[in-house]
Amino acid sequence: MSHWKALRIIALGLPACCAAQPDESALTIYSSQQPGAIAAEFYRPVPGGPVPSATSVPGYAMVRQDRDVQLSSGRSTLRFTDVAGLIDPTTVTFTVPANAGVRVLEQNFQFDLVSTPKLLLRYLDRPITVEHSVGNETATVSGTLLSAADGLVLRSADGTVHALNNYSAVNFPELPGGLITRPTLVWELQSPLAGTQRARVTYQTGGITWWADYNVVFHEGHTANAGLLDLSAWVSVINQSGATYKDARLKLVAGDVNRVQPPSPRREYALSTMAVNSPAAAGFAEKAFDEFHLYTLGRATTLPDNSTKQLELFDQARQIPARRLLIYDALGARGYGQPYTERDPGFAANKKVDTYVEFRNDAASGLGVPLPAGRVRVSKLDSADGSLEFIGEDVIGHTPKDETVRLRLGSAFDVVGERRQVDYAVDTKAHWVEEEIEIKLRNHKSQDVEVQVREAMYRWSKWQVLTHSHEFSKDSAQLIHFTVAVPKDGETVIRYRVHYSW
Repeated sequence: MSHWKALRIIALGLPACCAAQPDESALTIYSSQQPGAIAAEFYRPVPGGPVPSATSVPGYAMVRQDRDVQLSSGRSTLRFTDVAGLIDPTTVTFTVPANAGVRVLEQNFQFDLVSTPKLLLRYLDRPITVEHSVGNETATVSGTLLSAADGLVLRSADGTVHALNNYSAVNFPELPGGLITRPTLVWELQSPLAGTQRARVTYQTGGITWWADYNVVFHEGHTANAGLLDLSAWVSVINQSGATYKDARLKLVAGDVNRVQPPSPRREYALSTMAVNSPAAAGFAEKAFDEFHLYTLGRATTLPDNSTKQLELFDQARQIPARRLLIYDALGARGYGQPYTERDPGFAANKKVDTYVEFRNDAASGLGVPLPAGRVRVSKLDSADGSLEFIGEDVIGHTPKDETVRLRLGSAFDVVGERRQVDYAVDTKAHWVEEEIEIKLRNHKSQDVEVQVREAMYRWSKWQVLTHSHEFSKDSAQLIHFTVAVPKDGETVIRYRVHYSW
């Protein structure tokens, strides 16, 4: 048996005397991307475009691989191929659980992969054969390679120098030492026992990320602000790590996992894959796990290299009670580090009324499962032709069960707001400011609507509403809201006066 064949048996763990067990892989994938922020190029890299790197895809994975290997008694070399091309070699560990006496003396990661430029550099001052075109014919030139910059320069045996800028093929007599076809982990081992052993290798790799996507279909109810929705959830996994993970069993870990990265910590969303036995058609099962939530897929799935795979997170939830909201927030979040006494607030008031859909993530509503962070796309049925039309999207953070989900879909076309100051008084010596605010809501729809008006008490933290045309609720130390009805093709006017002191 040649040295190459013997080495290959050790590398692949296929001893001639024994039947090998199938290889097993497990992944834990962490994503640092924001929900809904994945660009299209991550789905389908453009040929000739940027090559994926450990930082181009916003995520990483902890990989675990179990294989049968053939160990020799005493000192031996073991080669482990088919590892991810974007591996972090500083994270590699090698163990043989059944043979505690195995010691790792040296550990190497060989990544000098063969390529035409590398081969040409290795063959400087060595003979090669080049095929090139001469008119409509193909000619062959053999000689010593003098240069591989801006074309090839060869010197043939008779001393003639050939400069070749257009060539179709280069023939090398052999693969030079040091170049390999696949990334390879190499260990120098010391083992007290010989024979087939089950080895476990773990490492971290870049080039993998995940995210969650939700599709919602909203159905109008009997009232303007009530309805039902159907919700389906999908997980997408991008694998550009340089390796294929065959027959993996998936677990999704939903939660904010802290990872120290210079110059500052980053929060990661975690998805993991582990090998378990379960029925082929089983979906995800969810359970609490530490401070996170674990979603276990009950069937095997393969993550090919350079691929995007989508998996259903849970069965579609139907007929979830929901309500539509119209919210007018003219000021947004405002505040100053000291009392603000200028008449002009210093910014223009918003006129758009935003539209939302809201539902409870609880069992009574037909849901009640922890929802990983992700993008939510909302559609609505057009009764005229039965087609679904997209009406907006939003992102959600990690959402536990029994919490309310509120999705901003956009701005209302036929409902507008207007805010203006109708009176103002200030006494800086007595340390107070008063202003009276008027808010007009105009409804151009053919049905009545209800609008929630949010007002920030932005001038100072100590305030009191003196008069008000409509009842209001205090949401926080510096926020109140009015909920008012606006008749079809009509207008509603809100007035209130507020006193600030310090």
